[in-house]
Amino acid sequence: MAASTARGAGFALAGFAVYSCHDAVVKGLGAHYDAIQILFFSALLGFPLIALILIREGDGGSLWPRRPGWTALRTVAVMLNILMAFYAFSAIPLAETYAIIFSTPLIITALSVPILGERVGARRWAAVVLGLIGVLIVLRPWSTSDLSFGHLAALISAGSSALVSVIVRKIGNEERSVVLLLYPLLANVVLMGCLLPVVYRPMPAAHLGALALVAIGALTAMWLMINAYRASEAATVAPMQYSQMIWAVLIGYLVFDEIPDAATLIGAAVIAASGSIVFLREGRAQASENQPALHATDRAGVAPDPVLLGVEETPE
Repeated sequence: MAASTARGAGFALAGFAVYSCHDAVVKGLGAHYDAIQILFFSALLGFPLIALILIREGDGGSLWPRRPGWTALRTVAVMLNILMAFYAFSAIPLAETYAIIFSTPLIITALSVPILGERVGARRWAAVVLGLIGVLIVLRPWSTSDLSFGHLAALISAGSSALVSVIVRKIGNEERSVVLLLYPLLANVVLMGCLLPVVYRPMPAAHLGALALVAIGALTAMWLMINAYRASEAATVAPMQYSQMIWAVLIGYLVFDEIPDAATLIGAAVIAASGSIVFLREGRAQASENQPALHATDRAGVAPDPVLLGVEETPE
């Protein structure tokens, strides 16, 4: 069991490292192109994934959602999540973006009450409050000169990502994984395609290659996360996402000449601590019926979640 746990943690650390490189490429492209253009081509390059899943399933099932209302809401949330994340990566330092996005598990905990009917205990609510304090430390609303729409975009991305995760926990057992993957991709291609002429800038071959790296990175990271969830419990895998702060500091400094200030690092540490409390509490047997916070969505809006991927969780 110890070896399996270590293997799962290793796959997760590798997966989140790849996601960090993925986000760094998005940030680099964001210096030249609007987030709409980056999202359009990222979604377009995601269709081979759908084709592979359809080939793998090969059951001829319907692609019409069984829960159209929830699927539509999730689709909108996925689109908002990715668009705002891409904008945030291009507008503010990586470390600040990650610190704010790290609040996602805390928002999931709050949303799980009205949507999933969860009963959240005092300790998890205390963790949520602690996490919100961490977000305030990062945002520093008392110093409005430091705030920008990029910070708000990161917060919107965290909120919409939380909504995506909770909806997955609500309908994931009813909807086919390909349906949950297909509709956000289609919506992104159609809507961003309509907006593309307004913001489009010609892309040289090097930048098209960078977009290909974004797609390859997302698929590679997803494969690593699948193996992580297969090897170990979600409560072990999920907290590994906080390793991205290390990558954010390193990549930010080496590539983008960014040096996070003390407030960002302190706030990120507070958010990570509160999120870890949530993970540990929900990872305990009977602590949470749906364990919604233990699964996060990736940069493509696809959850490396056993419900979506057909991966059984290791019994606790």
